[in-house]
Amino acid sequence: MTWNVKIGINPISWMNDDLPSLGGETLLETALQEGKEIGYEGFELGNKFPKDGPGLKAKLDEFGLACVSGWYSGFLAELAPEQDNAQAVAAEIARCQPHMSKLQYNGVKVVVYGECAGTVQGQIDTPVAKRPTFATEALWLAYAQRLNAFGQHLLTTYGIQLAYHHHMGAYVESAADVDKLMDLTDPAKVFLLFDTGHAYFGGALDPNALLLKHVQRVVHVHCKDVRVPVIAQARNDQWSFLNGVLNGVFTVPGDGSIDFAAVLSTLHAAGYEGWLVVEAEQDPAVAPSYAFAQKGYQTLRALVNLQN
Repeated sequence: MTWNVKIGINPISWMNDDLPSLGGETLLETALQEGKEIGYEGFELGNKFPKDGPGLKAKLDEFGLACVSGWYSGFLAELAPEQDNAQAVAAEIARCQPHMSKLQYNGVKVVVYGECAGTVQGQIDTPVAKRPTFATEALWLAYAQRLNAFGQHLLTTYGIQLAYHHHMGAYVESAADVDKLMDLTDPAKVFLLFDTGHAYFGGALDPNALLLKHVQRVVHVHCKDVRVPVIAQARNDQWSFLNGVLNGVFTVPGDGSIDFAAVLSTLHAAGYEGWLVVEAEQDPAVAPSYAFAQKGYQTLRALVNLQN
């Protein structure tokens, strides 16, 4: 029986939103044409894509590609005392409308929710260790309630699932953070984006073990490999997330140390039917876009074929 998964890619292999100097000169059309040629079925979004739904669909249609999903910068963790949960969620609901409508127009079923309140992921001079944390159980609970309400709104209004992206430098980074988030949120309203590279960098040295615990909540997967010696140096020398990226903590599947055969076997056994997205923040001047995107695709394609 054929495993019903699709392989997509994030344009970060060609151009980086957080560090625009990386691949800044590369045209969107170059990425789309090369990705299609390699065999990818779709792309996640980046800052060079059209901002409106019809424009985005027209551009992707030129290359016979689907819109996989798109990052949404959420701020539900801004737990200001003067703002109750209902007010916070209402503000997020109003702010998300253009992005969610664009995704809905393009048939997208999951949104990449990245919590950006207090995050240090975009600050090149701030060590990852300086990330924000919730000081009390009450703050965790309030955050979970906001996510539940926002996730319900996305499902009801747009038919889109909130795929929560655990991320270095943010509130939910470690395996314990992921466990806590999944424990406190409603499994029918808040789902998980499992990112293999962020899982490892966040301390889950066996990403598959973390995946096994939460695979029933997973609706989206970022397939990112890691260079273990670089991550060790990043921890020891207190690098920022962006300095880690610049120095090569991440790479594509098949070029690092993560056991993707185990990860894909777990997903297959659980009946996962979403996207497998190659996403590896690297400097294309050091890691040539086409060659590395091709390596990531070929690695995942061979492993998917083994499951069929």
